[in-house]
Amino acid sequence: MRLSRAERRQQTHEELVTAAEACFVGRGFHATSVDEVAERAGYTKGAVYSNFASKEDLFFAVYQRRVEQVLTEVVPGLREAGPERALDWLAATTIQRRDSDDGWLAVFFEFWAHVLRHPELRDRFAAIHASFLEPLTDAVRQLADDRGFALPSDVTATQVALAWNAMEVGLGLERLTQPQTVDVVLARRMGRLLLDAAFGATQLSAGSDGTQQDRRIR
Repeated sequence: MRLSRAERRQQTHEELVTAAEACFVGRGFHATSVDEVAERAGYTKGAVYSNFASKEDLFFAVYQRRVEQVLTEVVPGLREAGPERALDWLAATTIQRRDSDDGWLAVFFEFWAHVLRHPELRDRFAAIHASFLEPLTDAVRQLADDRGFALPSDVTATQVALAWNAMEVGLGLERLTQPQTVDVVLARRMGRLLLDAAFGATQLSAGSDGTQQDRRIR
C-alpha cells in the first residue's frame, strides 16, 4: 500500500531511531556521529535534522522508545504476577543482560553523565526516567498493602522505588566489570533487603506506647 506523507514521515522517524540505537549501543554516545546514524538508516544527514534537533534529541527518542516498550510489553504481565515476583524478575533481568543490553547500559550511563554537564537536558531526561519508575512505585505500594505494612512518614513509595532501582542498576553496572561477584542471587537478595528495611523501619518508628506514627503510603 502507498503510504501517506504522515506515514512516510513516521516510518523515517522510526528507522532513524532504530539506526541511532544500534550506533549508540555499539559505539557509545560521543563516538557516534549524526552522519553515521544517517548512513546506517539509509538517509541523508538532512533527513536526520528534519526529524531531530540534535544528537541528544535522537538519544532521547531511543530512550523514550525503550521505556515505552517496557511499559506496554512487560509491565502488564508483571502486574498480573504480583509485586513481589515482579520486582524479583526486574532485579534478575538487570543482572542477566548480555551483549547489546550491556552496550545499552554503558551508553545509558555515558549519556547520564553528559546530562549532568548540560543542565538544559536534565528535565527531559528526568521526565522519561520518572515514567519508567511509575510502575515500580505502584509495585511498592501494592507490596506494602499485601504485607499489611506502611512506610515511615518521612519516606514515600516513590523514594523507595527510586532507591531500589538505583541499587539494581548500580549492581548491573558493577556486573559489567565484576561478573564473578554480582549475580542474580545477589540482585534479588539485596532488593528484598532494601524493601524489608523500608517496611521494617515503620515498625521501629512506633512510639513508646506501641502506636504507629503514620501508616499512610504516599
